Amino acid sequence: MIKEEVGKRIKTLRLTKGMSQEDFAFKCGLDRTYITSLERGKRNISLINLEKITNALGISLSEFFIFQQRSNNVKSKRN
Repeated sequence: MIKEEVGKRIKTLRLTKGMSQEDFAFKCGLDRTYITSLERGKRNISLINLEKITNALGISLSEFFIFQQRSNNVKSKRN
């Protein structure tokens, strides 16, 4: 489940910046097929590659994980 959530977050942020997968992969220094696999939730991501991705997006690692905090807050309010 976490792989899918991280993948969706990467895709959402990439699209917000108006980047194609190819352009984004180039900016990250990663392969486009790797980006595709991440966005689809099919691959685990290393911290090194996550740092490359957040740098390419122009955000911090903590900003990247803000979606997780919101998701957890919504779940805890339901209980």
